[in-house]
Amino acid sequence: MTDQPQLILLHPADNILIAAQNIAAGTDVDLDGALVRVVELIPIGHKMARRALAAGTKITRYGAPIGSLTEGAAAGAHVHLHNLKSDYIATHDRETVTHDQH
Repeated sequence: MTDQPQLILLHPADNILIAAQNIAAGTDVDLDGALVRVVELIPIGHKMARRALAAGTKITRYGAPIGSLTEGAAAGAHVHLHNLKSDYIATHDRETVTHDQH
């Protein structure tokens, strides 16, 4: 039986990893040879910072930019709608809803 990886690197140029399973807060993960303790739940399919990233950093997935960080993220931090905005399309969530005005 083989162990399922916790994290998946989709492209060598990516600065994020994808959680292949839920990763609980307090879990130690190997990020490019350094052990980093995860401080909050990273849900399956969500992104994790591969290294410390400053606000404004372009996030790359599959080697292509998908958006920019709105705030800095430490290595092992959850990267999602709360700290990432698309540079290409409007980002919507339950807190912000845009309505057409006629």
